Amino acid sequence: MNWDTLKGDWKQLRGKLKEQWGELTDDDLDRIEGKRDQLVGAVQKKYGIARDEAEKQLQAFETSLS
Repeated sequence: MNWDTLKGDWKQLRGKLKEQWGELTDDDLDRIEGKRDQLVGAVQKKYGIARDEAEKQLQAFETSLS
């Protein structure tokens, strides 16, 4: 998945992200603005999981969009 493309569709993607990770707030998503590393960090922090687990969850999410 091309994250540069996602930045352009960020407003549309926000709903799907909130469905997947309901703990993410609108403020979190505003701050992330399509930046993959920041999304991984936010998921890690909100859910208290290791970075590699957050990375794995994001990869699964990316696959579901393809």
